[in-house]
Formats: sequence, structure tokens, C-alpha cells
Amino acid sequence: MVDEVIEVNPEAASIQTHLGILQNVIQRMASNSSSSKAWCVTLVSAVLVIVADKGKPDYAYIAFLPTLVFAALDAYYLALEKAFRNAYNEFISRLHNKTLTETDLYSVAPKGNMSELQWQSFKSFSVWGFYVSLAVLIFITKIIAIG
Repeated sequence: MVDEVIEVNPEAASIQTHLGILQNVIQRMASNSSSSKAWCVTLVSAVLVIVADKGKPDYAYIAFLPTLVFAALDAYYLALEKAFRNAYNEFISRLHNKTLTETDLYSVAPKGNMSELQWQSFKSFSVWGFYVSLAVLIFITKIIAIG
């Protein structure tokens, strides 16, 4: 079954609501990405403080675990953000080209290959720059401050 192109007014409440929903999802993904970084720093700091307090410098490497987990989670959120931006841009394009269908209007779904988008997110400076820097700081803290 092929969806029929529908005639819509770009100023219609349904169009504005759909765009608002997409914008809110994109904002949530960006916020989740930021929260991942904040939680990672908090957990890594707590692990390093506990390791220093107990005098067990070899356990400092445990701090790499949350770093890796949150790097993957951060890349996932950035990939989802990009996928929803793709959906938003595609919707706007179809709206302007007058090729919208009911499916376009009543579904909110990410667009794009998530595996590829997640790999691109891993390669972005906002992910590797942050988490590699944090890993270097963990290593330096282990060597210098803890012993």
C-alpha cells in the first residue's frame, strides 16, 4: 500500500505539533548526551577518591570502566540526536516539496542507519575528545597522585 500525498497547510496545528515533538526529542537527546558526560566525571572522580583513600593504586584502572560505558552511551545519544535531526529535515523537505503523506505526519521515528550514525558519533570530537582526555587524566592520576 502506497501512502497518498496529502495537502496540508504548513501553519496547521498538526504540523506545528509534529515539529515541536521532533524538536523536543532532539533536545532530550542532546541533554542526555550532556548528562552522560556529567555522570561519567562524577563516577570516575568517586572511584579515584575511594582508590586513593584505600591506598590501592592498582584499582585506579577500575575508573576506565565507567569511562568506556558512558562513551558508548554518549555516542548512542548523539547518534539518536542526529537520526531525529534527519527525520526533522526530511519532514521539512517533504513539507516544502508538498510530498507529505499521513505516515510522515503521524509517526516520529529516527531516520538513518543507526550503526553508521553511532560510529560517526564515536569519531566526533565531542565524544573521543572528552573521553580520551578523561582516560589520560585517570592514567596520570594513577601514576602521580595515587602512586
